[in-house]
Amino acid sequence: MIRTAAKLLAPALLALALPAAAQPAPEAASLPMTAMQLHDPWIVADAESRTYFLFTRNEAQMSGDKRLGIMAYSSRDLKHWTRPKMVFALPEGTWMRHGAWAPEVHRWKGKWYLFTTFHNEAEKLPPNGSRALYRRSTVMAMADRPDGPYRLVRGGEPMVSRDRMTLDGTLYVDPRGKPWFVYAHEWLQTIVGTIEAMPLSDDLAPAGEPRLLFRANEADWAVGQKQPDGSTVFVTDGPELFRTASGTLLMLWSSYGTRGYVQGLARSRSGEITGPWEQLGPLVERDSGHGMLFRTFEGKLMLVLHRPFKYALGKLYEVRDAGDRIEIVREATELDGEAYPTHPCQAPASPLDTSKGC
Repeated sequence: MIRTAAKLLAPALLALALPAAAQPAPEAASLPMTAMQLHDPWIVADAESRTYFLFTRNEAQMSGDKRLGIMAYSSRDLKHWTRPKMVFALPEGTWMRHGAWAPEVHRWKGKWYLFTTFHNEAEKLPPNGSRALYRRSTVMAMADRPDGPYRLVRGGEPMVSRDRMTLDGTLYVDPRGKPWFVYAHEWLQTIVGTIEAMPLSDDLAPAGEPRLLFRANEADWAVGQKQPDGSTVFVTDGPELFRTASGTLLMLWSSYGTRGYVQGLARSRSGEITGPWEQLGPLVERDSGHGMLFRTFEGKLMLVLHRPFKYALGKLYEVRDAGDRIEIVREATELDGEAYPTHPCQAPASPLDTSKGC
């Protein structure tokens, strides 16, 4: 009996004697949002697993995977996150070489669809004056689960005609159940960036010609960006659609203002995707943007975006559905760890620090 007990205790005593480096690593490390590299965040609240998945471009130093593609963090409470895992890796033999920007994940007819933007500077398009153009498009991949693995649909062919430089595509389903593809038409090609929409079939293939929704310079807060060739361009990024409880159709989108990147808001006067659209002004400023809305498992409406534009981190906000618009209630600093929130704005300790001023 004593000999048997000794045999059972021996492995445990040996484990205690091993140095920390030899101990088996825990399955997942708990990360705060302040330690998570991400850009263009997209959160899916998966009711089946009671898990939040945050999708972003793969960063090898975070995921341990050097392939080009999309990674996802996961969390049960929006505060403690696992290390990300690769959910989509770009396969060899496609036209795509760079990018993996602005991933979005949507459920449609029992499957999960990933939209993300790639480009290839070697595949030239007709130039715009002195400005060289090349292929840039949003493509689609599909999976059975929100956390993948995702596989390219239609071999990675662009959602919109390959001769258009487009990015940041999103899926919108109108009240009649008809899907639409909404995207940004790149300023490199248009000078003034636009937001456009294209009708889709039930299998999410193009089903009509793209329609112009609005131009970036229709927003009075948008500031043109001076280019080396002397031209002034206006950026459109990150469209996402949201219908309020009263039936108003809103669109989140981003551009540049007087203090960097801006999370803007627009509204359809008709309640239809085709508009006409009116600009409601900035929602969040101070170099913040490319946001999206989701609901927590408790039903709270939330906004996630990135700030600052370079070396971006995720920021979370409580949002109010005000019927004809949405309004920021407060920044959820207990979740994102922000020391200088925008709502309510907390001034920096030093008056010399103008980057975080209210």
